[in-house]
Amino acid sequence: MIIGVPKEVKDHETRVGITPAGARALTEAGHKVLVEHNAGELSAFPDDDYQSAGAEIVGSAYDTWRLADMVVKVKEPVEKEYGHFREGLTLFTYLHLAPLKDLTQKLLDKQVTGIAYETVRDRFNTLPLLTPMSEVAGRLSVQVGAEYLTKAHGGRGLLLGGVPGVPPANVAIIGGGIVGTNAAKIAVGMGAKVTILDLSLQRLRELDDIFSGRVATVASNSYNIARAAAEADLLVGGVLIPGAAAPKLVTKEMVATMKKGAVIVDVAIDQGGCIETAHPTTHSDPSYEVNGVVHYCVTNMPAAVPNTSTLALTNATFPYVMRLAQNGAEAAIRQDKGIAEGVNTYRGHCTYGAVAKDQGRDYTPISSLIQ
Repeated sequence: MIIGVPKEVKDHETRVGITPAGARALTEAGHKVLVEHNAGELSAFPDDDYQSAGAEIVGSAYDTWRLADMVVKVKEPVEKEYGHFREGLTLFTYLHLAPLKDLTQKLLDKQVTGIAYETVRDRFNTLPLLTPMSEVAGRLSVQVGAEYLTKAHGGRGLLLGGVPGVPPANVAIIGGGIVGTNAAKIAVGMGAKVTILDLSLQRLRELDDIFSGRVATVASNSYNIARAAAEADLLVGGVLIPGAAAPKLVTKEMVATMKKGAVIVDVAIDQGGCIETAHPTTHSDPSYEVNGVVHYCVTNMPAAVPNTSTLALTNATFPYVMRLAQNGAEAAIRQDKGIAEGVNTYRGHCTYGAVAKDQGRDYTPISSLIQ
């Protein structure tokens, strides 16, 4: 198989889909790897490393996409990349299609097999390709939030952990999953007062054990979310419904009650965000204010730390890349239920139920298309 690795073009997206180590493993297995010039440069993987690993450096994105049977990326394609789509192409990347109707339509029109990292499942029914970036984003959310609480960024002028005689900041985290747990680890480590809200009482019990009572665990409902928002200096949104748009759990009325200079970091913004006043931002223009509350809603937060993020991501994605390369996409989908769960578009059909529901499209199970 010919695997293409284009340079990411989303604003300040600095990660890369395959490392030199992955390129070596693929070429040793008999595959051809095409890497666009400087695709790995910002992740500290120069072209020379890829060439030493057996990959071929390609001068343009056009040729990288045109010659490849499968393109492996990090982030969903942006409009300037839509022209590369063609029938028979397999695209393996984060897609986050639920809020992206135009991208979905282009993938369907061109009959691209779109396999989304965020909906692939493993034998434990977890989301193994979403987990590493959720870990990074969760930890970054508090690091970023602490920075934006400083006066220079429009925040309240608070030190997250306080000092003797001065209380620490209040951090409220909505969602006790991978993002929320990792956010809490950093917030607790920095000395903040931390509250986690989640629907699952079992998960709240687990979090209470994990943190040995150092975080407050609260059952998630509109009343408790409103109270937590009003008290928070830093509010982290970490809600996930796999493949679907995130529910708007923090309303604009709740945001209006928050302290002036409080900070919101909505990690769920990839799926539309769980804060009603949130809209996607970029690393070039990362924040804005609503009712005096600073909002940080960058859709590719892990790109701020590309070396760590690329290594963490490719550790998880590479076994699936190799499986798709060795077997071909159709056979891999047929043989591996986890990969089949990742297929969002196939031969002009929307094959992921949550995306179809959110966009009002017809849904066709992949099992009915690949026997």
